Amino acid sequence: MLKKLDGYVIKTFFGPFLFIFSVLFFIFVVNIIWIRLAQFTGKGLSYWEILKLLSYLSAIVVQFVLPLTILLSSIMTFGDFGERYELAAMKAAGISLTRVMTPLFIVTVGFSILLFFFSNNVIPDFQRKAKNMLYNIAATKPALNFTPGQFIQQIPGYTVKFDKITGENGENLEGVFIHRMANSFEDQQSIVAQKGKFVPAANPNYLKLVLFNGHIFEDQLSSMDYPQRLKQPDQQIKFDTLVSHFNISEIINKAIEQEKITDDYSFQNFLELNKTIATTKKDNERIFTNINDELITQTNSYVTYIDKTKPKAAPVPLPKTDTVKVQKKHEMLFSAYNKIETLKQGNNFKQEQIKDLHAYFSRVVLYQQRIFAYSVTCLIFFLIGSSLGSIIRKGGIGLPVVIAIVIFIIFYVLNLSVENLAWAGKMDPYLAAWLPNLVLFPFGVWLTYKALTDSQVFDIEKYKALFKPIIEKFSKNKEHSRYR
Repeated sequence: MLKKLDGYVIKTFFGPFLFIFSVLFFIFVVNIIWIRLAQFTGKGLSYWEILKLLSYLSAIVVQFVLPLTILLSSIMTFGDFGERYELAAMKAAGISLTRVMTPLFIVTVGFSILLFFFSNNVIPDFQRKAKNMLYNIAATKPALNFTPGQFIQQIPGYTVKFDKITGENGENLEGVFIHRMANSFEDQQSIVAQKGKFVPAANPNYLKLVLFNGHIFEDQLSSMDYPQRLKQPDQQIKFDTLVSHFNISEIINKAIEQEKITDDYSFQNFLELNKTIATTKKDNERIFTNINDELITQTNSYVTYIDKTKPKAAPVPLPKTDTVKVQKKHEMLFSAYNKIETLKQGNNFKQEQIKDLHAYFSRVVLYQQRIFAYSVTCLIFFLIGSSLGSIIRKGGIGLPVVIAIVIFIIFYVLNLSVENLAWAGKMDPYLAAWLPNLVLFPFGVWLTYKALTDSQVFDIEKYKALFKPIIEKFSKNKEHSRYR
């Protein structure tokens, strides 16, 4: 009988689980598409390439979707049991709530282990593939969104206009106009062509453009004085075919910088991150020591010497500002002021450098600890969801969804808050990674205790009776009008 009951409980759980996971995963993927939309459009990517890139980018959302799905599914499952009086029937048959929760708890433990291995092995690999694919898109298909009939300055140093753009990847051009942006003392150049075509270049840092049937208009004005420039005739060169290369490394580097492709810690698993954390900590200590020594040296260049040696003769007394001339006094004060300002500016720069180093160290630690922390979150959310469902005894997607969303928002806000505190150096990153779980775990244990003891947590009348003496103390009894 108990085996049939376990199968029934698990079967009831997996129905809403699959539906909720699909819906939430779709919502998170749509959010990724919205954020990355500019990187998909205008690149000539095929549907297969876009789908593959989305699959790589969406792998990390499983860390959020799975715990939230377990929370929602457990609330709805036990809420349905309570609403259909199945929990009451189970308890009447001598089956405790703990026994009913046991098979789903085992399933949740399995999901937690699965999420750990997914976060530890699959997500780093998908992160590497996504970053490499984004790099290849930036390198081979840079963000040059040309609009026909409009002057565009996306190519560094040039203004271009194409009357018509055709082709599967927008490689065929008609009515080409290219003007090199230069000041009045530099050589001027404009190119006009009837047709053109983008061709892959051997060097990905350059954009290769082949032009047909056009003219080059040049004015050689550099290193010439004004009278010579007035006498300089316009030069017009006719061509049948012209091959031009435009340096787009700035665009590629900007795209790579935005993707932070150098943050390779996201490509590593839990054990590899231990080595990265140790190396980063050692490098930070060395940099902090150098910064400390540099600041001390700038503040007082004699500190090291004084610490190691004793003066043989009495030091020469410093001159007092009251005994020197006014001009000399001003020079001394101005020199001291400049030195103090230089030290302050150097100190501010060093503080920013220290913050950046600590922020990077915190990001690595948070990324590593959350590989395991999110797995534990699944268990905590199951305790909260199953207990709430058995207490409120309401199934469906109404009240349970509202309660689950509120709990997840609290968890998400805590996650972001402690993350920002850790990056700013105001909280230990290890504590920041586990603090949301430490906050929600006592709440889950308390709810589980209330559910096992059949406590009416959401009984409004109970809370009214609790606050009734306080309300009566501060409220006046109103007499009936006929007794006045």
